[in-house]
Amino acid sequence: MATTEHEFVVDTRPLSVILLSRSRKTVFLAIGGLLYWWTATMPLPSGLTREGQKALAAFALCVFYWVFNVLPLMITSLLAIILLPLTGVMQSNQAYALFGNEAVFFILGAFILAACLMKSGLSTRIALSILHRFGTTPRTLLLTIFLLNAVMAFFMSEHAVAAMTFPIVVEIVSVLNLPRRRSNYARGLFLAMAWGSSIGGIATLLGGARAPLALGILREATGATYSFLEWTLLALPLVLLLLVVGYHLILWFFPIEIDSVQAADAVLNERWLKLGRPSYEERAIAVVMIGTLIAWIIGGEELGLANIALASVVILFMLRVVSWRDVERYVNWGVLLMYGGAIALGAAINKSGAAGWLSHVTISRWASSGMTVVLMISLVSLVLTEAMSHSAVVALLMPVTIGVAHEFGLDPRIMAPVVALPAGLAFTLPIGTPANAIAFSAGYLRIRDLLLPGIVLELCAWVGFNVMAYWYWPLLGIHIR
Repeated sequence: MATTEHEFVVDTRPLSVILLSRSRKTVFLAIGGLLYWWTATMPLPSGLTREGQKALAAFALCVFYWVFNVLPLMITSLLAIILLPLTGVMQSNQAYALFGNEAVFFILGAFILAACLMKSGLSTRIALSILHRFGTTPRTLLLTIFLLNAVMAFFMSEHAVAAMTFPIVVEIVSVLNLPRRRSNYARGLFLAMAWGSSIGGIATLLGGARAPLALGILREATGATYSFLEWTLLALPLVLLLLVVGYHLILWFFPIEIDSVQAADAVLNERWLKLGRPSYEERAIAVVMIGTLIAWIIGGEELGLANIALASVVILFMLRVVSWRDVERYVNWGVLLMYGGAIALGAAINKSGAAGWLSHVTISRWASSGMTVVLMISLVSLVLTEAMSHSAVVALLMPVTIGVAHEFGLDPRIMAPVVALPAGLAFTLPIGTPANAIAFSAGYLRIRDLLLPGIVLELCAWVGFNVMAYWYWPLLGIHIR
């Protein structure tokens, strides 16, 4: 009779430590509940209405759960939608109607368009074509990966770009036989992939959902917004600066130690040839995407960004290049729930007067001018995005900063880029952004390989952003007094 051996591991930690580690989420759920109860029942502060206090309690609870990842982001947002009507902050039909905000449907349309690019293989064809043509030396290959990820993140979510190019970079370092954690060139390639995706992701409204979320909260609170072209013009100088600085930082921290990438070039050429001629789906999606971008730039403000995005999606279905099963596979529906809830929470904070009160007791106490406000908010956004979801940072800061803008007599529109642009620039930790996590997962980078170069790049980003806000934005009609 066969016998099997079982291996037992004895946990020697104290019982209290074991119980705490296994009940972390339960403990944090309880702490969040206590935070909500304390905020909702404390003596009403001067200048805050009772509705504002209840909205602030829901806001504190959701921020706590977002920061400590107690519940999935989208579930926390649904909790906000439930709390707002139940506590009388806003009526149920108002709260649920905010899921129909234009920003949510723009994000949906952008997700589906990006899904079509990836599903058809068009994005992979573009990537391999560019790498095959320009990646002929170690330096040009690194630069091509860096710029390729940045430019592709202009048109699709930065984490989708990183996920798409990651297997290509893994194949390159494998073919070149680069040793794990000892090859500067391998570190540089993965860092170029991650940094390029993040930097390019702030250039347009398509690189991530941070900017559409910020614009959704802004429009709900003030009725103001930005066109597709206006947002790109605001961000482009910072993107160009960071691409130049980031590339030279990679070369400085990780000097290239190999002389040739001929083996990798041969593999890329082989993969490119296997793709064959572009399919009907690829050509159709390319035409629709070009038309969509032109429509966003020329008529985005008159026609509506979401209307154009959804019209393009309908055209793709008419052309039969995409099916609903493809959409279900590639679109993250939970993210849409998260943004709808965040917009509703932001609207409640603003309409109840809690945003103005919160801004008065926080940033307004230390800020002395409009530029000081921009310096402080951009720094807070940049720091928070290393530890929190980018979207959670926007959901946390936008309601407060709109109140700050009113208090200092600033145009509230300023706050959308001041919050959303720095919130997309996480360079130092794997948890800061999916692009960093994907690069780190390959096993070629150590934490310290991300940390010091990332801190230097973030410092450059913060300085560059504020110089741009002070000197360049007024040329576009956006003045900071």
